[in-house]
Amino acid sequence: MQNARPLQATVEIDEVTGLKEQTALQRILGSQPFWVLVALLLICAVMSWLQPAAFASTDNLFNITRNFAFIGIMALGMTAVILTGGIDLSVGSVMGLVGVVCGLILQAEQHWVLAVLGGLAAGALCGAVNGVLIAYAGLPPFVVTLGMLSVGRSLAIVLSQNKMIYEFGPYGDTFNLIGGGEVLGIAAPVWMLAVLTVVFAFVFNFTAWGRYLYAIGGNENGARMTGVPVDRVKLQAYILCSLTAAVAAIMIVGWQGSAINALGQGYELRVIASTVIGGANLMGGEGGAFGAFIGAALIEVIRNSLLMAGVDSNWQGTFVGVFIILAVLLERIRGRRSG
Repeated sequence: MQNARPLQATVEIDEVTGLKEQTALQRILGSQPFWVLVALLLICAVMSWLQPAAFASTDNLFNITRNFAFIGIMALGMTAVILTGGIDLSVGSVMGLVGVVCGLILQAEQHWVLAVLGGLAAGALCGAVNGVLIAYAGLPPFVVTLGMLSVGRSLAIVLSQNKMIYEFGPYGDTFNLIGGGEVLGIAAPVWMLAVLTVVFAFVFNFTAWGRYLYAIGGNENGARMTGVPVDRVKLQAYILCSLTAAVAAIMIVGWQGSAINALGQGYELRVIASTVIGGANLMGGEGGAFGAFIGAALIEVIRNSLLMAGVDSNWQGTFVGVFIILAVLLERIRGRRSG
């Protein structure tokens, strides 16, 4: 009986040591984002072979990358929230509100910088409201963000008077370059996504704040007992999520050259799907920037491939839903094996 405790400790140490001694190849092969990347490349290869003139054309690839960039930017912020074990259903409505705010400021012939700052402020305010109610009032993230989904969309309709805003004043052309411009043949939103992916990857993996996110999602009570400022980090995560939605909205409005209150409607599903397909665990504690990037790319490539194949666009939601279920199922299987 006296040797039971040392033996148990030895077994636990050996198990942990075994996990740490995994090779880089083993870690890559056990990573969901890696297999999502494989699926993405496989679909691209098949579509390029079936329809080389259409799918593999420069114009189509330009459109694919630009379209998934908006979702990818939002998915990065959503990943921060999901890492804490939360969720944000309001990102689509935040986009609509931010778009209208930017449009109204430009319509008033104000400088485009004010339009950008106003849009970011509107997004941050929405995130702050979500974060305070969730982190400090203790309300469920699903309920709070569902409420913000309705509030944000309603405010967008009221502020825009249910009209499209397209007269952007003297600074409109400059503002439009934010989302409609391109550098080296690549759309500006894609460059923004690439930069933000690197920044978020660094934050998630190499900063104390990033480690706090994982700790909260892994065991919130344990994180709180070890001194992690749980409430403050949660608040910051929701603000960050809404800010990425605001950035995406500003770039979309610049690309389209107009603002409508319906902007972002239904985007919350695509954003959450991107994070889940990219390996984020809805229970918290698992996910990453590259997964959000590659998940958004896969969804857009699937959507584009279906259109190229002549499949009714109404089936897109079915395919996205199936991929979400498969991603969660894969995560469950991986969890059982590691357990």
